[in-house]
Amino acid sequence: MTGNPKLKASALKVGDTRELVLVENLTRTQIVMYAGASGDFNPIHHDETFATKAAGYPSVFAHGMLTMGMTGRLLTDWLGDGVLTEYGVRFVKQVWPGDSLTAKGTVKSVGADGSVEIEVVTSNQKGEPVVAGSARAVLPR
Repeated sequence: MTGNPKLKASALKVGDTRELVLVENLTRTQIVMYAGASGDFNPIHHDETFATKAAGYPSVFAHGMLTMGMTGRLLTDWLGDGVLTEYGVRFVKQVWPGDSLTAKGTVKSVGADGSVEIEVVTSNQKGEPVVAGSARAVLPR
């Protein structure tokens, strides 16, 4: 079954929000697990010596797509599976081991055809946005 059978576009209004804690204290192991799942073994994400000495970063950091994927969970938990027609983000700030991330979605428009536009922002424990973007879904009316 796709979608959230309980959620209809008519139940949403402009300004509605939803928040979801995505991760508390992101670990290096989680970052390495994502590297394995994605096949992206760029050493800036898992090799401390390379990240600090060769690349000049203070530490390894998470893949942008890991943060985007976690942010997407807000949308699928809220709207349901199989209803997203568009989803895109900008990577605003790096995500470091130890960061805690919370995603927030805000309804920007609801169309008569059941289309819903959502703005998404994922922030770290300091309240700094790390990902910002938007999504479109089509829900039953």
